[in-house]
Amino acid sequence: MVIIATGVLLALLYLGKDVLVPIILAVILGLLMAPFVRRLQRLGLGHAYAVFISVLVLALFATGLMTVIGSQIVHLAGSLPQYERTIQAKLQILHDVTIGRLQAMRGEMGKVAGALGATSGAAGAGQNASAMATSAYVAPIQLPPLSGGPWDAIRGVLSSLWSPLETAGIVLVVLVFVLLEYESLRDRFIRVIGGTDLRATTVAINDAGGRLSRFFVSQFSVNFGVGFAIWLGLAVIGLPNALLWGVLTAVLRFVPYVGVWLAALLAGLLAAAVTPGWSLMLLTLGLFALVELVVSQLVEPQLYGHATGLSPLAVVVAAIFWSWLWGPMGLVLSTPMTLCLVVAGRHVRALTLFEILLGDAPALTMPQRFYQRALSGDSDEIIAEARVFLRQKSFARYCDVVLLPALQLAQMDLRQGAINPDQLHKARAAVVRVIETLGRETPAQPRWRRRTSVLDDDNIGHYLRQQRERISGRWQGPLAVAPGSIVLCLSSGVREDDLITEILVRVLRDLHIDARHVSIKDIEAFQQERPPEATPNAVSMVHVVITDIANEWEPGDAVAKEVRQRLAQATIVAVLLPNLLEAPALPETGPHVDRVAKSFEEAAQFAIEKTIP
Repeated sequence: MVIIATGVLLALLYLGKDVLVPIILAVILGLLMAPFVRRLQRLGLGHAYAVFISVLVLALFATGLMTVIGSQIVHLAGSLPQYERTIQAKLQILHDVTIGRLQAMRGEMGKVAGALGATSGAAGAGQNASAMATSAYVAPIQLPPLSGGPWDAIRGVLSSLWSPLETAGIVLVVLVFVLLEYESLRDRFIRVIGGTDLRATTVAINDAGGRLSRFFVSQFSVNFGVGFAIWLGLAVIGLPNALLWGVLTAVLRFVPYVGVWLAALLAGLLAAAVTPGWSLMLLTLGLFALVELVVSQLVEPQLYGHATGLSPLAVVVAAIFWSWLWGPMGLVLSTPMTLCLVVAGRHVRALTLFEILLGDAPALTMPQRFYQRALSGDSDEIIAEARVFLRQKSFARYCDVVLLPALQLAQMDLRQGAINPDQLHKARAAVVRVIETLGRETPAQPRWRRRTSVLDDDNIGHYLRQQRERISGRWQGPLAVAPGSIVLCLSSGVREDDLITEILVRVLRDLHIDARHVSIKDIEAFQQERPPEATPNAVSMVHVVITDIANEWEPGDAVAKEVRQRLAQATIVAVLLPNLLEAPALPETGPHVDRVAKSFEEAAQFAIEKTIP
């Protein structure tokens, strides 16, 4: 049923293009010119006068543009005969370089075959070569003589101009009525598609109009600047009809991606025909490449960036689709029509598919992409995306908004049995490599040795802690340190919290804080052994990690109580990290907890305030 409906819709779009194209173009121009009409009304003009002046300005601009292009084309056509000899010489050079060399190669191969074959074979090869030479000859094209008198020529010109003039007339008439009844049409459209949800529909229409206006105004400004720069550049290097190529570049650049290079190709062909050498053609193509590179990489991102909200692939696919359906005019209208679909998908639930497929917003959130790539074992892509994130934000922030939610997604699927053993092994290895790489901890073993041990250890946090202990020793660093410079991190006693605790340690160490992952048993063993080199009162803060507030608060509070008894001088921070599915109320902190941190960033800030003077 869906296939039949899609086929009927495509057939209607194709068969009705002669009617739909002018109407859609008029509606888009109406969206573009509506702000200009409102501005004229604010100056005191009536609505009808404002519409008349706006349409008149548009018509004069289009007429002037077409006049410039037409006069330049006539001038170019009149000067083409003087370039005939140069064109013939260039074509001969291209023939000698390409087809000539191929024919010479075939001749040499024929000689070798004739020397190795029999006499009859050589004769046959000669006949074949003669046949090939005969077939290679292309008879010149004979143009039929012109028939009829001047009236036939006039009728031919008028018939060729009638179709574009008819389309332009329809566009102007529809545009006038669209601008005259702009508010009424908007209200009717809201009533048709909005139903009772007037707010969402109004927001969608305002969003579409605003995006289209910004897009067209920005694109017109950029294209005008590009055309002006091409005009001046071509005039400086001496290409004839530089104004034509500047205007043509500005017009064709409305066609996404390919329009400017089509203008460059045409200008390059003329440059090759003007002078005997190739320097003018190379300068022309180089000018186009330089201007387009500067504009696309520097000017456009600063001017309007992703103002359209479309992905580059969507722009290309839309250009191919609409040009196939409606020809050149569909190519010009492809971007604004696709933009309207994306905006509609953003505000209308039934059309959300268009926003997902055509919009520039990521289809998956960063935690979802982390989890998906971890299941595939693609740690390199996770690390590459994380490094882009870390250029602007901290490792603690990355752990809060990406790593922790991704681990919680994995934990939910693991509890439901939705992860098979192979995916689980890949995910563990990927998570370990990402944490080791981003946490700036040098592994003690080669990567191939570590991968096997990761698969054998269910407790990734315990494994990562052992890796650091192999590097820094049992106490994860020297004991002769400045007083109050060590921050201890320990979980509430649940094995699942070991990984989060280890991540917190690496977040703090990334900030050059001497953080160490310990347990209550480690604290007891340290107090019993009392290494002589240990600095008294070296521990200034203890982070007790609690990831499941509903079920782990009591064990966590018991851990905090025991820490208070053993390290009375230390500040105890309860790290209560959020959960994706539920947001339980924070419990009241008892006398054993001094502060509460609700994120990695907040815990890191507390540690900085305590350890860094």
